[in-house]
Amino acid sequence: MAMQAVLPRPLEHLHNPYQPLMARIVRIHRMVPDNFLFQLRFADDAVAESWEHRPGQFIELSVIGTGEAPISISSSPTRKGILELCVRRVGRVTSALYRLPTNAMVGVRGPYGNGFPIEEMAGNDLLIVAGGLGMAPLRSLLWYALDHREKFGTITLMYGARDPSVMLFREELLSLAEVEDLNTLLTVDRDPAGTWKHSVGLLPTLFEKVQFNPSRTYAAVVGPPIVYKFVLAELLRLNFHKDRILMSLERRMKCGVGKCGHCSVGYKYTCIHGPVFTYWDAINLPEIV
Repeated sequence: MAMQAVLPRPLEHLHNPYQPLMARIVRIHRMVPDNFLFQLRFADDAVAESWEHRPGQFIELSVIGTGEAPISISSSPTRKGILELCVRRVGRVTSALYRLPTNAMVGVRGPYGNGFPIEEMAGNDLLIVAGGLGMAPLRSLLWYALDHREKFGTITLMYGARDPSVMLFREELLSLAEVEDLNTLLTVDRDPAGTWKHSVGLLPTLFEKVQFNPSRTYAAVVGPPIVYKFVLAELLRLNFHKDRILMSLERRMKCGVGKCGHCSVGYKYTCIHGPVFTYWDAINLPEIV
């Protein structure tokens, strides 16, 4: 069952869950203000080629002399050698990261969390719904599915941003909109310049443009609370099974290994039992969203 697939992974799969591995910043791509894509490569070539993660997992990124912060992995495990992190500048650690140049060294602990149940999702249609910054963790799942295209049926991407200037991975997604075996639906709340060629409107309006078979579709949803409120309501209206609605919830995470208690919600820890939860989890722990 899919409910079993999102249980936490034991930390024994890590070389040492408390020790950072050193990695070099090989490229910094300034996508939008205060949201940069950092490409890292582990200093040890053997680690770089053998390091594995699941779509939806996260790492603890440390800036020497400043501290560490949990960051979603934006790259797919199918793309070996380079680890990509879409980082928003929001605090002391990420501000220090933004001051680092290319070739600077950082520490990486992980990967942590359960990730998406990709084994259970295989053989089904896939709906990826991202709002705002939610595209950062969902990009890993999107590229995993595209690199394993034969494992999935119809793949639909819905992504909504405030306006084109703050859309993450905009050029990449515009290119994917031309791919025939991917149904890409992009929308913005407003188009000040009047040059946007895709939809203009709130994210839930995209559901009017496509049909689903809810009994054979998994929906992966990430976004701010307002996105969950309306997108989940739309999925339930379409009769999606509650164990086929998956959400990545990364609020309040800190240590990554369930020691600090910072991300505890009821009887669960986001960093251990998540960050991927099903809608059933949301019903049993309403404060989790």
